[in-house]
Amino acid sequence: MIKVSSRLDGIGEYYFSSKLREIEELNKAGHQVINLGIGSPDLPPHPSVIAALHEESSKANTHAYQSYKGTPILRNAIAAWYKRWYHVDVDPSAEVLPLIGSKEGIMHICMTFLEEGDAALVPNPGYPTYTSAVKLSGGKVLPYELQEKNNWHPNLDEWKKTIDDHQALGKGKVKLIFLNYPHMPTGQLPDADLLKEIVAFAKTEQILLIHDNPYSFILNEAPFSLLSLDETKEVVVELNSLSKSHNMAGWRIGMIVASASHVDAILRFKSNMDSGMFLPVQMAAAKALELDASWHSEVNSVYKERKEIACELLDLLHCTYSKNQVGMFVWAKIPDTYKTGFELSDAVLYKANVFITPGGIFGNAGDGFVRISLCSKKEVLLQAIERIKNKLGFA
Repeated sequence: MIKVSSRLDGIGEYYFSSKLREIEELNKAGHQVINLGIGSPDLPPHPSVIAALHEESSKANTHAYQSYKGTPILRNAIAAWYKRWYHVDVDPSAEVLPLIGSKEGIMHICMTFLEEGDAALVPNPGYPTYTSAVKLSGGKVLPYELQEKNNWHPNLDEWKKTIDDHQALGKGKVKLIFLNYPHMPTGQLPDADLLKEIVAFAKTEQILLIHDNPYSFILNEAPFSLLSLDETKEVVVELNSLSKSHNMAGWRIGMIVASASHVDAILRFKSNMDSGMFLPVQMAAAKALELDASWHSEVNSVYKERKEIACELLDLLHCTYSKNQVGMFVWAKIPDTYKTGFELSDAVLYKANVFITPGGIFGNAGDGFVRISLCSKKEVLLQAIERIKNKLGFA
């Protein structure tokens, strides 16, 4: 038996990958589980986007390998999108790198900048892929805890101590800090004043800020880019995606926006990993980026209605939550009758056949929380409420 690489030590299968298999088995057994866990939009992209994909894929000359940096049409569309919505100037020829989903970009960045012994600050709670990518690249994860009492914002004094302690060991440098605002899973909005301090901190410490920004359009009236606070793009590398904002999760369309030097460095790794994105998908993505405010208003009106019902479900479970959170989830603190979010999630799944995400999968700072996705129709959410009332005895 060939031994598995040690780089997989401590790396488990992605939680939702294994959980979806369990739910599939429960469904085969006749349980008909309502899945309120994963954030995969159930709404379709705009019809013009689908039409663009159909039109371009019908052409005979669109099926070859593509440029590793993407078609200029898509890069120009990304730059125009950043200018229109984020008020950030971007050079489409040098400062944009399309990705086959932003998730791969997290791995590309870690492989590009981290060496054995180097480290990255990673939020807890936070997107689990940050931790996995740092570990797989040979780097060390330095978690920083986000707390409800601090509005899920980091403490820069604690950052400084963590960085100094690591670098005192002499084994490597802290090179990356992962940020994500609007934050997932808590839905916390960005604080511009604090983020100005963070950008200044990163410049002083000579650390890259990796800002993961896929949720800025969902139930949020003021889309924000961290690049607006770093006009020279000295320390900010921003990941973005059409998965949530344009209902295109399965299309796998993401991007890195950063300085030309950072984009070129990441491209050195990425170009050895894939051969570019299917051209018709790129052309359809460019069409999606042209959509105006009416598109986002239409999508958000649906999410707003669903959020109200999701909050009713959480009230039923005696959870507490902030009404100011944004994004396509609702993050809630569990009642004292349960020890962890895992315990509450299991009770709801096995007794009522409804799956909600335990907050602990995002780090131990999320142990006392659960998360509900808004990516199900209101009828499904209402059905979940009825099941919980009937099976768990809540009223």
